[in-house]
Amino acid sequence: MKKLLSLASLVLAIIVYSQDKTNNEIKDSGDKSLLIKTDHAELQAKKSAAEEKTKLPKPYNPKADAQSDIRALIAKAKVENKNIMIQAGGNWCIWCLRFNDFVQKTPELKNTVDSNYLYYHLNFSPDNKNEKIFAEYGNPGEKFGYPVFIILDNNGKLIHVQPSEVLEEGNGYSLEKVKDFFKSWTPKS
Repeated sequence: MKKLLSLASLVLAIIVYSQDKTNNEIKDSGDKSLLIKTDHAELQAKKSAAEEKTKLPKPYNPKADAQSDIRALIAKAKVENKNIMIQAGGNWCIWCLRFNDFVQKTPELKNTVDSNYLYYHLNFSPDNKNEKIFAEYGNPGEKFGYPVFIILDNNGKLIHVQPSEVLEEGNGYSLEKVKDFFKSWTPKS
């Protein structure tokens, strides 16, 4: 009887093992299929973003002397009583290009920016990381990614740093959120 129970236990163990192995193989097969679908979707998204990037204006100039440019903007901002809006990022960044395009093609936003800000695109790329300037503003790109928005008052004093992600909506930006952001940091009369 002991041998019969041992044999029955062994057969049961083999059946359980075989069933478990089959389930894992099915699960592994499903996971691989899902992985392939995910990889394909990621590749499609990257391809789509690359195509979109070629069509958008490239506002960042890696060769610019950003320190000199910002000094000149501060002098101009004092005269015009405007704040300075620095959009930090690069032509490599789809979200940077999307934001610039969104502002330039949305009359309501463009009017708000043109009336209240001097707008500057601070480059961050392998060609020119502008490390000294970014350090002056606490390296916001390292903290928040790109684009990141740096608002200076008309004396060049940092008054706000805004990460991009809170302004995003879908594959673009929210008109209401961006409008509120711009209006929150207009110069105080």
